Amino acid sequence: MTSVKRIVLDVLKPHHPNGLDFTTTIAEKCPGSRIKLTVTEVDEKTETVVLTIKGKALDYDLITQTISDMGGSVHSIDEVEVAGISAP
Repeated sequence: MTSVKRIVLDVLKPHHPNGLDFTTTIAEKCPGSRIKLTVTEVDEKTETVVLTIKGKALDYDLITQTISDMGGSVHSIDEVEVAGISAP
Protein backbone atom coordinates (compact mmCIF):
# COMPACT_ATOMS: atom_id res chain seq x y z
CA MET A 1 0.00 0.00 0.00
CA THR A 2 1.23 3.53 -0.75
CA SER A 3 0.47 7.02 0.44
CA VAL A 4 0.85 10.25 -1.59
CA LYS A 5 3.03 12.64 0.42
CA ARG A 6 3.63 15.44 -2.08
CA ILE A 7 2.18 16.40 -5.44
CA VAL A 8 2.91 19.31 -7.78
CA LEU A 9 0.09 20.24 -10.16
CA ASP A 10 -0.05 22.63 -13.11
CA VAL A 11 -3.53 24.16 -12.83
CA LEU A 12 -5.60 26.61 -14.86
CA LYS A 13 -7.97 28.58 -12.60
CA PRO A 14 -10.28 31.57 -12.97
CA HIS A 15 -9.28 34.84 -11.27
CA HIS A 16 -12.04 34.24 -8.72
CA PRO A 17 -11.65 32.68 -6.24
CA ASN A 18 -8.35 34.37 -5.54
CA GLY A 19 -5.25 32.35 -4.63
CA LEU A 20 -5.85 32.56 -0.89
CA ASP A 21 -9.43 31.33 -1.10
CA PHE A 22 -8.45 28.69 -3.68
CA THR A 23 -5.73 27.16 -1.50
CA THR A 24 -7.76 27.51 1.70
CA THR A 25 -10.63 25.53 0.15
CA ILE A 26 -8.26 22.74 -0.90
CA ALA A 27 -6.61 22.72 2.54
CA GLU A 28 -10.00 22.35 4.22
CA LYS A 29 -10.53 19.14 2.21
CA CYS A 30 -7.05 17.83 3.10
CA PRO A 31 -6.58 18.21 6.88
CA GLY A 32 -2.96 18.55 7.93
CA SER A 33 -1.81 19.50 4.43
CA ARG A 34 0.43 22.38 3.40
CA ILE A 35 -0.22 24.09 0.08
CA LYS A 36 1.93 26.52 -1.90
CA LEU A 37 0.46 28.34 -4.92
CA THR A 38 2.73 30.02 -7.46
CA VAL A 39 1.21 32.08 -10.28
CA THR A 40 3.11 31.44 -13.53
CA GLU A 41 0.87 33.14 -16.08
CA VAL A 42 -2.08 35.54 -16.09
CA ASP A 43 -4.45 36.38 -18.90
CA GLU A 44 -7.76 38.22 -19.13
CA LYS A 45 -9.93 35.56 -17.45
CA THR A 46 -7.60 32.91 -16.02
CA GLU A 47 -4.37 32.24 -14.17
CA THR A 48 -1.98 29.36 -14.63
CA VAL A 49 -0.68 28.29 -11.24
CA VAL A 50 1.58 25.63 -9.82
CA LEU A 51 0.19 23.98 -6.69
CA THR A 52 2.59 22.16 -4.39
CA ILE A 53 0.61 20.11 -1.88
CA LYS A 54 2.23 18.21 1.00
CA GLY A 55 0.55 15.94 3.52
CA LYS A 56 0.53 12.51 5.14
CA ALA A 57 -1.95 10.84 2.79
CA LEU A 58 -3.22 13.10 0.01
CA ASP A 59 -6.36 12.10 -1.91
CA TYR A 60 -5.67 13.05 -5.54
CA ASP A 61 -9.26 12.50 -6.66
CA LEU A 62 -10.60 14.74 -3.87
CA ILE A 63 -8.04 17.43 -4.71
CA THR A 64 -8.88 17.43 -8.43
CA GLN A 65 -12.62 17.43 -7.72
CA THR A 66 -12.19 20.43 -5.39
CA ILE A 67 -10.20 22.27 -8.07
CA SER A 68 -12.90 21.48 -10.63
CA ASP A 69 -15.67 22.63 -8.27
CA MET A 70 -13.95 26.04 -8.13
CA GLY A 71 -13.78 26.30 -11.93
CA GLY A 72 -10.20 25.13 -12.35
CA SER A 73 -8.66 22.27 -14.28
CA VAL A 74 -5.49 20.25 -13.81
CA HIS A 75 -3.20 20.46 -16.84
CA SER A 76 -0.60 18.02 -15.54
CA ILE A 77 1.00 16.30 -12.60
CA ASP A 78 4.52 17.74 -12.64
CA GLU A 79 5.93 15.94 -9.59
CA VAL A 80 4.73 13.32 -7.16
CA GLU A 81 6.19 11.73 -4.05
CA VAL A 82 4.73 8.56 -2.59
CA ALA A 83 5.75 6.39 0.34
CA GLY A 84 5.09 2.76 1.01
CA ILE A 85 3.06 1.95 4.09
CA SER A 86 4.19 -1.01 6.15
CA ALA A 87 1.66 -3.71 6.93
CA PRO A 88 0.95 -4.08 10.66
